[in-house]
Amino acid sequence: MGHEAGTRAQGTAQEPTALKRALTTPLLYFFILGDVLGAGVYVLVGQVAADAGGAVWVPLVVALLLALLTAASYAELATKYPRAGGASHYATRAFGPFAGFVAGFCMLAAGIVSVAALARGFGGDYLSAFVTLPVALVAVVFLALLALVNARGIKESTRANVVATVVEVGGLAVVVLLGAWLLLRGDGDLGRLTDLGTPEKGAAAAVLSGSVLAYYSFVGFETSVNVAEETRNPRRSYPRALFGALATAGAVYVLVGLAASAAVPTAQLAGSSGPLLEVVKEAGGVPPKLFSAIALVAVANGALLTGIMSSRLAYGMAKDGLLPGALTKVLPGRRTPWAAIAVTTGLAMLLALTGSVATLASTLVLLLLIVFLLVNTAVLVLRRDPGETDHFRTPVVLPVLGIASCVLLATQIEAAVWLRGLTIVAVGAVLAAISVARRSRRTNEGEEKRAEADASRPG
Repeated sequence: MGHEAGTRAQGTAQEPTALKRALTTPLLYFFILGDVLGAGVYVLVGQVAADAGGAVWVPLVVALLLALLTAASYAELATKYPRAGGASHYATRAFGPFAGFVAGFCMLAAGIVSVAALARGFGGDYLSAFVTLPVALVAVVFLALLALVNARGIKESTRANVVATVVEVGGLAVVVLLGAWLLLRGDGDLGRLTDLGTPEKGAAAAVLSGSVLAYYSFVGFETSVNVAEETRNPRRSYPRALFGALATAGAVYVLVGLAASAAVPTAQLAGSSGPLLEVVKEAGGVPPKLFSAIALVAVANGALLTGIMSSRLAYGMAKDGLLPGALTKVLPGRRTPWAAIAVTTGLAMLLALTGSVATLASTLVLLLLIVFLLVNTAVLVLRRDPGETDHFRTPVVLPVLGIASCVLLATQIEAAVWLRGLTIVAVGAVLAAISVARRSRRTNEGEEKRAEADASRPG
């Protein structure tokens, strides 16, 4: 397999990209940062506090370190094979088309469900602070508009992301400043920052449980590998943008955790579905509607970036022969994968309209842990393929620890979620078997035709 992978790598390294290389390092940095700093951060702190106690910052730091392990594997593979397809492409190279299809299917399932859930979230309570409209109608219009932005071009999409990310980070900065103001006027409690554990869990168990929840907040960085093919000089830009964005997100999360925990009593924080709004209410001076507006921007930005990922992943899998070739069609002028955008948007609309998103949303992290496990393992397997000599190379210990972190986090996921997740994986496995069989049949037919042609030639 090593020789085969090496041969494929040589061919891929020389082939011209069909997608426009428009992303610079700063645009890619904001792409990743915007995807990580998603809507989840506005509800995450309260959930972590409920599991870990007042020292919310500890699980956030642990989760950042765990995320960096898998990020290092992505950095090596994305710079070694800079093309759309991401985890699916890496798993195909390392383990063959069956594993590649399963990895890609898990990513697609997670991405499409995520976009559908965000679309419904956009039409829910945050929007109702300004206007009341049917959630289904809002979701469909919202997804259609996102598809148009996506199809217009990666550069335009990521420029919109820069603006949205600045708004998101600005909102979180307000929380940090309000927390500091509360402390300065003597209303906060620094003692809560060292309060680790709950009546049900000791300190160690609380850190582990809280870290699983906090890990959710860092999910999103993996989507960026699907735009590596559209990045200028990805071997230089990608590691800088990836690690820089994760470090920034980690710093922002820790500061928000410190501010929220010091400003608001732990029980109040844990019992709120809008924990950052509790900080605003405690401090005063900032209209609550402001955070509704910021949350809407965060939701829209997360949906746009996840929609970009899903369409590029479908495009990349189609280029690998794992999905129908029609998905490789691109707009002549814009050179964006319009067919993949249309199909993934249509599926997201279907999910948003059926209302089944809530039952699938809890499987997102499990699906991604399966993908992360394949990616961390693929790094080790593909070390036999030298690839490009100037690609980023992570120390061997990091993907090994990354594998261990995936297993550790998976053990904390509930049995009901496992059942739903494994059902989705089983569907992917069946489709993968069908895809592999078709490819094998086409290959055999091609070899037979070549043999017949050779036999018919005069000696």
